[in-house]
Amino acid sequence: MSDIWKPELELFETLVGSVPTILASQKSNGQFGDDPWICRDQHLILPLATAWSLEMSPYYHSDTVLEAIVRGGDALIDAQDNMGMWTFRKKDHSTWGQIFMPWTYSRWIRTYEIIREAVDDAVVARWDAALTLGFEGIADRELSRIHNIPTHHAMALYCAGRLLGRPQWREKARDFLHQVVAEQSPHGWWTENVGPVVAYNFVYVDALGVYYHMCGDGEVLKALDRSAHFHAHYTYPDGSSVETVDERNAYHAGVHLGNPGFSYTDVGRGYLARQHALFLEAGGTFDTDYATNMLLAAAEGPVESAGGSLDRSTYQMNKEAVIVRRKPWFISLSAYICPPSDNRFRQDRQNFVSIFHDQTGLIIGGGNTKLQPLWSTCTVGDPDLLFHTPGDETPDFNPRPELWHIPDHAELWSNEDTAVLNLGYGDERYVMKITPISEEELQIRCETTMRTGFQVEGHLTMIPHLDQPIQMSSGEALSLREDEIRKTFNGAGWITHAGWRLSIPQDACLIWPVLPHNPYRKQGDATIEEARIVVALPFSTSRLNYELTLKANNMP
Repeated sequence: MSDIWKPELELFETLVGSVPTILASQKSNGQFGDDPWICRDQHLILPLATAWSLEMSPYYHSDTVLEAIVRGGDALIDAQDNMGMWTFRKKDHSTWGQIFMPWTYSRWIRTYEIIREAVDDAVVARWDAALTLGFEGIADRELSRIHNIPTHHAMALYCAGRLLGRPQWREKARDFLHQVVAEQSPHGWWTENVGPVVAYNFVYVDALGVYYHMCGDGEVLKALDRSAHFHAHYTYPDGSSVETVDERNAYHAGVHLGNPGFSYTDVGRGYLARQHALFLEAGGTFDTDYATNMLLAAAEGPVESAGGSLDRSTYQMNKEAVIVRRKPWFISLSAYICPPSDNRFRQDRQNFVSIFHDQTGLIIGGGNTKLQPLWSTCTVGDPDLLFHTPGDETPDFNPRPELWHIPDHAELWSNEDTAVLNLGYGDERYVMKITPISEEELQIRCETTMRTGFQVEGHLTMIPHLDQPIQMSSGEALSLREDEIRKTFNGAGWITHAGWRLSIPQDACLIWPVLPHNPYRKQGDATIEEARIVVALPFSTSRLNYELTLKANNMP
């Protein structure tokens, strides 16, 4: 890895290589993309404007490209309502009301900043009026709370204020973004309820980074540096984001790329250099929108390594979270707890352990959901009491009587050898001890107290690889695409899957598929790609603990 990071040539190649396809996708009415049309289809005007503006681009000051940009913006004008909003429509045809779509307004105003001096007075008049309508609504209505969407709005509002001669918008945006900085955790994350967001943290970093590129406001630099350290630690060695502490999103495989906000600090550039290298080595091709944003707003400079790129480290956030890196093992524990929310996008903090190995990727963990107690590290009471009813668009997310799938107490600690999690469910205690034994082997001990008289069950949630079977010690091979599995082990055995082997104690139960509630679909339905493999560990007064051995590389 070079000591200096700057935007890679592949970003530019992605941008200019996408232009013919973008132009070919535009309809006569200026809209891009396939039906149903959504306002976010018009985001393609920003890469066109970027390719039009860069002197080394073959499309530099191309009349054809400029005309396509204007038609694309005019399509947004045609779709605005009388307040400047668009219908929030998704490609599955679902609609979610009217919205000042933040991602669309930010790309439209940045496009206009690039081309405004090159278009005729009629275009200026149309676009000035339409953008003023939208940003007046944003300034009046959208900056009332610290959240990822208003933060993105504020970045765009600053740009609009600068371009459209509204100094009061610039001041309002700057003041709001300073509030965003003030609300950041000392550990570099923002919360939208209790504890970090991880995936959505990137939205805050992106907005602050693009804002910093616009004006050089030094107030945001320390926040960008703190976030860079957070993401450097909360990224697995394969480049995917650590999900354990995330209150919004479950685990997603694949390298999580950064954004311009990372490019203004040494650790952030180290993060970008590492993530981009992993992505390109895996044969990845940058997304056009990502390449555009990086080429427009990223800076070059020295790099510093941190977090998951190190072979051995321990990183703790107060008493609420710890990362233990003992190469090739990577263990993440969370002790963030809170009552369940009736907001569909705030997940129940129920799953507190993630275990990753360099050769196999994430094995145990996967994050949080709602209406699915089998995703909980432990349940006290009957897990069948809480479930998602297919087709229900407004489910009851409240906890059920006589079922505790979220703890009311959590603590953790670690030393050189072991990471320990202690969860409390009223008078019940559930303890997990995780100990790397060697580079290939790790021991998991689960124990409880059985003080309450209720059923107690531990759960190990595992990441599926759908094209690889689960091999059983009995000799069976189970297909994840074809089989539904619920097997109780009458004697000790093991399962293997995707390069790892887990010992299974007597009485444990293997369950597949265990589906989450997907908040981004109106009816909450999920596919097997989102499911987990679960090993359930039923406790009793005669069985207070289990020991399991996890081996990577499918070692015998």
